[in-house]
Amino acid sequence: MRILLKATFAVGALALATLHAPSFAADGPVKIGAVLSLTGGAGTLGDPALKTLQMYVEGVNKAGGLLGRQIELVTYDDGSEPAKANGLAKRLIEDDKVDVFIGGSTTGSTMAMYPLVEKAGMPFVSLGGALVIVDPVKKWMFKVSHNDRQIAEKVLVDMKARGLTSIGLISETSGYGQSGRKETLALAPKYGIEIAADETYGNKDTDVTAQLTKIKGNPKVQAIFVFGFGQGSVVVTKNIAQLGIKLPHYEATGSASQEYIQLAGAASEGARLPSPAMLVGASLKDGDPQKPISLEYVKSYQDRYKSEASTFGGYARDAFHLWADAVKRAGSFDKAKVRDALEQTKGLTGTCGIVNMTAEDHLGLDLAAFKMVEVRNGAWVLAE
Repeated sequence: MRILLKATFAVGALALATLHAPSFAADGPVKIGAVLSLTGGAGTLGDPALKTLQMYVEGVNKAGGLLGRQIELVTYDDGSEPAKANGLAKRLIEDDKVDVFIGGSTTGSTMAMYPLVEKAGMPFVSLGGALVIVDPVKKWMFKVSHNDRQIAEKVLVDMKARGLTSIGLISETSGYGQSGRKETLALAPKYGIEIAADETYGNKDTDVTAQLTKIKGNPKVQAIFVFGFGQGSVVVTKNIAQLGIKLPHYEATGSASQEYIQLAGAASEGARLPSPAMLVGASLKDGDPQKPISLEYVKSYQDRYKSEASTFGGYARDAFHLWADAVKRAGSFDKAKVRDALEQTKGLTGTCGIVNMTAEDHLGLDLAAFKMVEVRNGAWVLAE
């Protein structure tokens, strides 16, 4: 699937004030290339990301463009299959001649594309979650969502505070899930938590009761931690309820969306996870710099699409603003200059946190950017 976007659409005044810049001589449109998972198991990640990119591209174009140039969005669907992403990246670089990459809905797709992007010398802002995306640091790669080490640590800190000392871990077999499993296993001893059961599942699995039955039958397990995303996490959540498991239930940030609740239904009640602030933006304290940005994004998205905004769309919002901010500071679309400006980002507030990047840190977020949330009465609320 190839999507071209040159249309116009108004978005919130805050976004336009942030992105609009004095006019420069136009040299034709600047092109954003995005490979997203619009269908398949990770479709819940890619669809809101595409809609968000469309919304902000349209809004900036209507306001006069970025550095006086219109933006063209060229998007392909990898079908949630990382093996397809490499070929699509090649097409974006060689045929579409894009200026920047935003995307890679998953870690697998991101890592499949990066060698080509690095060879082309092109800035790449990933929406994927795993630590490997930015550790070790890769010259042209940046990311906006918290990494799996941070997710695992935030969950373990919360577990310790609740007096939990022994848990069952069930992780998805994708790059994200297995990296998250690795980080959880490594960090658990630091917090005095034993991984009493360690199971895995595939993102396309339609039933994981066998694995969950083992966890349920382990008398040492005091809570369940599901490290996955998309449809797979929904299946696990439903199976937990079907088996009558009443233990505290933790999810990774890959389930931080209203769609997770809608798909899992009543089975999601009580699920707890670390999330970007935007998921509970209205509940943030006045004066929190993330509150107005989160509320603006949610309102713009809901007004535009008549559907709930999600953290995955928020990742795309932050990626777009991160790139646009770097372009403005560089005063240029030159790829090397934009790359350098990305690395020098300081104090940029987004839905995921306040970004402070360095040459050693191409994420620029810490644990303080997370909020612990839980499902209560069919909605996400700040966890007590």
